Formats: sequence, structure tokens, C-alpha cells
Amino acid sequence: MIESVLYRLLRKGYQARIADTGREALEMIRDVDLVLLDLDLPDIEGVEACRRLRASGTTPVIAFAASGREPDRVLALQAGADDCVTKSCPPQEIVARIEAVMRRTRTPAPGDAAVRDISLRPLHINGRTREVRVDGRVVNVTAKEFELLYVLASNPGAVVSRKELMAKVWESDWTESSRTIDTHVSSLRGKLGGNQWIITVRGVGYRIGSG
Repeated sequence: MIESVLYRLLRKGYQARIADTGREALEMIRDVDLVLLDLDLPDIEGVEACRRLRASGTTPVIAFAASGREPDRVLALQAGADDCVTKSCPPQEIVARIEAVMRRTRTPAPGDAAVRDISLRPLHINGRTREVRVDGRVVNVTAKEFELLYVLASNPGAVVSRKELMAKVWESDWTESSRTIDTHVSSLRGKLGGNQWIITVRGVGYRIGSG
């Protein structure tokens, strides 16, 4: 699988390197633009490696988990992964997610009129610095979590469909992959401090709550 992803990246003109261990990945973190991290590592527990990669800087991390291991995906997101995909995902989807995360994690241009601050007391979102605060407490969110929260908070009172979230946050129309939304919502709820910040509207999507 990883060889197929590597081949597609090279075909698109990217440079890619393979690290055989978590320690090798940590050593090369400063020289790469993104890390695709397999959670099954021979030397370091995958979630711990993800946590160390996030602590070492702002380089985006996409976790790569075995199918059926939902707890690992949630833990990886809580540890700082920007996205998490399963090994059952087709290579073209993984490459698309890599490109989407790289686009999303770029700092917005100073003149970008679409970027604005959002205040839904006690939740405050700074669109330019991408800082999230609840009751004055800084909430450390990943790039994807920020985008998801920003889209919902930009439409207070409105229900945002799962299809729209996939399109806006993941720039994808792979509806079969929309379970990743649930994983990110679960992680966000934990970080924000309650399930009532993001309300599930069954059969439709989600809306921002009031904590």
C-alpha cells in the first residue's frame, strides 16, 4: 500500500522518503512538509510518536491506522494528527487527503477577506492565528479540527450536512469516508470540554452548540 502511495506522489512531482522507524521519522521532521505516520511502528507506540511529532513543530501529520481500530484513530487525533486514514483507503484517496491537508495548513494570506474572527461566548475563534479559546483557555486543535469547527461556527443555528463538511474541510466527495467526520467531532468535543459544543442532527449532519 505505502509503495503505491509513494509511486503516486512521485508521479505528481513530489519528493518522498520512507522512514523505517518512529525515531527516523522524528529525526527527519524538520526537513519535510508532511508526515504520513503508520501507527504500527517497530520501536515507538504510534500515538506516542504522533504526540512527539506534534510537539516538535507544526509540520502536518496524517496518521495511518489499520481498519477496524477506531480507538487508535481517535487517540491519534487527540495526540495532534491533522487527519487519520485507514489502510483500506485507496491510494488515490490518501494522496488527495495529503494534498488537502497541505493546502489547509498553509497560513492564510493577510488580505484574505474570507478569514474572520468568530465569537460565540464563551467560544472564541481567531481566524488568522487559528487559535481557539473556551472561557479564555487555549484549546489545542489540529488543522482539520480547526477547519471543521470554523465551518460549523461560521453558521450558528444552521445544520451543516456531512456532504458539505466533506467538501469544505476535506475537499472530498468520498461519502463512504465520511466516518472520519465522526472521529474528528469526537476529538473536538473532548478538547472543547463537552458534547454540547457540537450537536449531531441524525441523518443530516452537525451544528454548533453552546457548550
